[in-house]
Amino acid sequence: MKKTVYFVFALFCGPVFGQQAKAPAPRKFELKAESPKFWDLFAQDASLEKIATGFGFTEGPVWDPRGFLYVSDEEKNMLSRVYPDGRVENVLSIGDPDGSTLDAKGRLITTASVLRAIIWVRKDGQYKILADRYEGKRFNSPNDIVLGPDGALYFTDPTLDLPKGETQELAFQGVYRLDKHGKVTLLTRDLTQPNGLVFSPNGKRLYIDDTKTREIRVYDVTASGELANGKVFAKEEGRGGVPDGMRVDTSGNVYVTGPGGIWVWDPDGNHLGTIMMPESTANFNWGGPEYQTLYITARTSVYRLPTKAHGFVRGRHAKPLSKPSAK
Repeated sequence: MKKTVYFVFALFCGPVFGQQAKAPAPRKFELKAESPKFWDLFAQDASLEKIATGFGFTEGPVWDPRGFLYVSDEEKNMLSRVYPDGRVENVLSIGDPDGSTLDAKGRLITTASVLRAIIWVRKDGQYKILADRYEGKRFNSPNDIVLGPDGALYFTDPTLDLPKGETQELAFQGVYRLDKHGKVTLLTRDLTQPNGLVFSPNGKRLYIDDTKTREIRVYDVTASGELANGKVFAKEEGRGGVPDGMRVDTSGNVYVTGPGGIWVWDPDGNHLGTIMMPESTANFNWGGPEYQTLYITARTSVYRLPTKAHGFVRGRHAKPLSKPSAK
């Protein structure tokens, strides 16, 4: 999701007129603990490495087990492969690509804002639209997508990247399920701008963040696959970022982009600490052979950070369930 930048102009008079405004301090990497448990997840001397740069606005990282990262560039309208050694290979030129995931078959699935659709990107660089409507009306601008515990795809559809000049056809911003037959099911419409989403490792909870309210909400996933008992899990206040991309580790800790970088929460909603980033951070994902590396898309660059924690990536750690387990 591209960030909206607001410019504020102030008129000064009196003795301070003409003084140059103090420039904000440059952002820098820091592991900032709010709890000793944060150091169970990261080494205190862990270092952040920039592996590629020169992008417009990076988003949608997803690790391919063949040893590279898919990355979306929303400003340069490109989907690329980024290798651990920094090599970049362009895969598909398409307007405003955003969140991505691998489906149950290992295929690359991407949200394409300009198409207002969910697409499958084939190995030959071509794509196929899997869904672009709900009850005959076009989606707003699909934003993020994950593989669910039942093997279906779950995605958010805010208006954050609704193409300029186009009409919003749906009267709400929804969260949906897309099954293997192409059926689209609305799960909830009670968020103002739903953005990132992630399931707990056991599939019993679905976390969804709301960029406008800065809230992270959590829902129980029923045995029939519906969402129930939605409530606020946490809220991220501050400047320099908003709730966007989300992931979990194998212990169920929840990682969410926010002011300054990436906030880490335990399963009970306690803030363990923050990964402070040198650039505004939109998304991230687990990667590497053991999923102990965070690959982070931050504005113009892609970074990596080693972790003690093991990232949970559905399809790599567990076979899809026939349906989510009852709580």
